[in-house]
Amino acid sequence: MIIAKFVAVVILGYLLGSIPFGLLVGRRSAKVDVRQYGSGKTGATNVLRTAGKKAAALVVILDVSKGVLAVLFAGLIVRGDYLVVGEFGLGMLVAQVLAASAAIIGHIFPVFLKFKGGRGVAPFFGGLIALCPPAALFGGEILIIGAGLTKFASLGSIAGVVGTYAILVPLTIMNGFPIEYLAYALIGTIIIIVMHRDNIVRLIKGKELKLGQKARTGDLPPSA
Repeated sequence: MIIAKFVAVVILGYLLGSIPFGLLVGRRSAKVDVRQYGSGKTGATNVLRTAGKKAAALVVILDVSKGVLAVLFAGLIVRGDYLVVGEFGLGMLVAQVLAASAAIIGHIFPVFLKFKGGRGVAPFFGGLIALCPPAALFGGEILIIGAGLTKFASLGSIAGVVGTYAILVPLTIMNGFPIEYLAYALIGTIIIIVMHRDNIVRLIKGKELKLGQKARTGDLPPSA
């Protein structure tokens, strides 16, 4: 029964992450398919460039909610049950981390959009808000400050997720925060950096779009 619950929270987290809010809001507010512009992604940054600030803000809220809900539902489903693996008992925190990680994967590879979605930043922070608000606040501030100073959302996003992992290392060692939080931050950081590899290349070449620049269909990368 407990194995079924763990499987259920992963599936639920993935399906929540797969909801294409960026595509839906873009179509609703600006009558555009955001996948045909800019990076071809469905995240808030591409929505900002194609549908405007209000649409992007709504997408941020909705995409963040994916991670939050994944964690909350996992807690309700598993509660005090444990999955025993060898000498270890894997409980609610592990289930919540798995669900939040699945939401990130669903956002990046949504089953409803032929596995082509966003980069996973918003649901990552959503999961972190529900798991460890102080780390989410710290990383979110770095993201906002980094993006604001450099005008590159990608650079701010990478700095933000790295910041969450960096702050959780001392919090885990010195303050006794659950190691599950650190594991989630590490998993999310690796995934998000990998998903920004094309942005990193464009940043190095000086071709990355800045915040405020409108996206065009010609901006689409060859693989999009």
